[in-house]
Amino acid sequence: MTAVMEGAVARSVVRQAGRSTALVAVQTAAARETAVRLLRVLGASDVVAARTVGEARRAVLPRNPDVAVVEVTLPDGSGIGLVRDLRSAGWRRTVVLANDIDPYTLRAAVRGGVRCLMLTDAVPRPEPAQPVPESVRGLSQREIEVLQLVADGHSNREVGEALGLSGLTVKSHLARIARKLGTGDRAEMTVVALRAGVIS
Repeated sequence: MTAVMEGAVARSVVRQAGRSTALVAVQTAAARETAVRLLRVLGASDVVAARTVGEARRAVLPRNPDVAVVEVTLPDGSGIGLVRDLRSAGWRRTVVLANDIDPYTLRAAVRGGVRCLMLTDAVPRPEPAQPVPESVRGLSQREIEVLQLVADGHSNREVGEALGLSGLTVKSHLARIARKLGTGDRAEMTVVALRAGVIS
């Protein structure tokens, strides 16, 4: 993992005067500790370590964000969704770690703003099979149209303009989609729908 991260993170960490904050959100303790040590060696002054999306969101300091190293799948949710939220909060440098990835996850990662995705065997863990939710079949044609535009990276306003809907109606559709798919995370909704074949 050190060799993998050194090339990616060394180009991302900004060596600057004052203090900067780095985030490591990796569920395996050994991999997390390695990443924390490496970030400190590379010049990060404050390193926040987390095992889950929830821990990362609670622990992250908004002050001087620098670089985040996030595992693609965390125990309580999507690392890709976390990266999207971090970018909205001012974290522009992110490295996502994965020990395996499929085309659907890769597409969701790119749409979620991930710019550096490293394949590594540092977190060798069998991935449980994720069956496609039965509720996907319950999506209406309009909900699928909304979801396709969301998957293509459009904002709620752009979705509304494309389909001739008000912003409130788009939000209502997304709320229903979230209930049916069991997640309100746009990247996760996209992955579920892509795997089910209801969008392309």
